Amino acid sequence: MQKYIESTGKTEDAAISAALEKLGLAREEVSVEVLELAKPGFLGIGGTPAKVKVSYEAPDEEPAPVEEAPATPAEKAEEAELPAPSAQEEPKAAKPTATPANDDVSARITTFLSGLLAQMEVNAVPQVSVDDEGNYLVELVGQELGAVIGRRGETLDAIQQLTGYAVNRGLAHRVRVRIDAEGYRSKREESLERMARRTAEKAVRFRRNVTLEPMNAYERHVIHTALQEYPDVTTYSIGTEPNRRTVVAYTPGENR
Repeated sequence: MQKYIESTGKTEDAAISAALEKLGLAREEVSVEVLELAKPGFLGIGGTPAKVKVSYEAPDEEPAPVEEAPATPAEKAEEAELPAPSAQEEPKAAKPTATPANDDVSARITTFLSGLLAQMEVNAVPQVSVDDEGNYLVELVGQELGAVIGRRGETLDAIQQLTGYAVNRGLAHRVRVRIDAEGYRSKREESLERMARRTAEKAVRFRRNVTLEPMNAYERHVIHTALQEYPDVTTYSIGTEPNRRTVVAYTPGENR
């Protein structure tokens, strides 16, 4: 169930921090809408605080239990013969391993990002590796990289896109560059996968379609991938950017 609270602070970041502290959630688990920008006033007098709306996914209220007729002796005997369900989840597919990169492409990535981070006045160092599929993975290492990540990773996405353009210019074969900071992307992926499973459970339980909040193409891809084998549901996207949404649809018999 989608819920939200409103919070104020001297700055937008202070208002968001106050909301996160109150909710006990991490930044990647919420979406933020700035309702009012902070205004400093004249000589510190007459200013107004920033106001934000912080949305988050809350657990659904459990429906009232349905009373069932007592099992017959035959049904009890059949149930006793069934194997007990496993308490362990199916293991996730292993992700491609990465090794440190030391080639022309990694040098171009490092040079471009070092210059861009210097212009942004961000004290961070890019560490480049390449995975088994030939994708270049960049981890920005530094302190307080919130400005690099941005709201819901929007700044990080922009940096990644710019780096891809710069690095692939003049190359015969295009390479994929993925940039992360403070482990944001892996944390965001885990958060989205948890939300996807909760949403699928809701769709099956109540036998109806559930539409998620607007997401970028990468986040929608995570949702689609997480639920591609989930029983009785399918996913598709509707709308136009930047308000394109993913629908988790109840489709009995699908993926069985």
